[in-house]
Amino acid sequence: MISVKGKDIALFKMDNKITALSNSCLHKGGPLANGKIQRKYDGYYITCPWHGWEYNIVTGKAPPGYEEQQSVYEVQTMNGKIFVSDKPIAYSSNKKYDGPLNDLIKLEYETTPTSLNILGISTTNMNNNLERDSTSDLSLNKALIYAKEKYNASTVLLKLRDLEFRHCEGYYSINEQACTWPCSISEMDENDGMNEVYRKMILWADIVIISTPIRWGSASSLYYKMTERLNCVQNQTTLHDRVLVKNKVASFIITGGQDNIQHVAGNMMVFFTELGFSLPPFAFMGWE
Repeated sequence: MISVKGKDIALFKMDNKITALSNSCLHKGGPLANGKIQRKYDGYYITCPWHGWEYNIVTGKAPPGYEEQQSVYEVQTMNGKIFVSDKPIAYSSNKKYDGPLNDLIKLEYETTPTSLNILGISTTNMNNNLERDSTSDLSLNKALIYAKEKYNASTVLLKLRDLEFRHCEGYYSINEQACTWPCSISEMDENDGMNEVYRKMILWADIVIISTPIRWGSASSLYYKMTERLNCVQNQTTLHDRVLVKNKVASFIITGGQDNIQHVAGNMMVFFTELGFSLPPFAFMGWE
């Protein structure tokens, strides 16, 4: 990677030919010079190490079927020296996104000053084929029914075990800017089950109730799988001073051993306050 008049440019050499593209990926600015070159499609392509976007190292074009164009710079070699133009010979263009994630991108909130939308999230990893009750599920269902009958609330129940969603893939550990809103996994797969959690939790709900059993002194594995994917919400505050969660309340239902309930509740309360949720007095209920 070199810098020409303040512009970072990635140089590539394949088959004794040197080519140059803008080093900044059109997606989220990942460094192309740190990516991997492979022969595929109709030539050699560089893959961005952040989220996997690809560009032809000669033409700067995205793979067949995509419209993005990366900036391309002219390269000349004379007397053993490499000269790179300070202006592109092909300018970048990025297709304007217009798709199913627009509501998340534009943060189209559905709450109002008078709405009472209560989201219940069950995190038990219960086998639906077994004739067996889940105590955390039963308690959460009763809470939602009570809210609907007593306060005429609108309620939605999400069972994480019914949503197919990928684990967090740790883009934040590559670079803090690589963890994005919407989640980069959501951009790669619009059908990822966490998109429903994002929509209901961030855009729709006024109140969120999380239920979990205790597993070896901690909340369920599905709970942690979800919270890892909520990093894209929290880091908007730390990176961009952009708070996505405003005027929302979180509370918790926990079933398990008495000594561990307060431990689990403490971890859950700290995490949800980091997202921007407020906690009511007596923010959790526990059963053993």
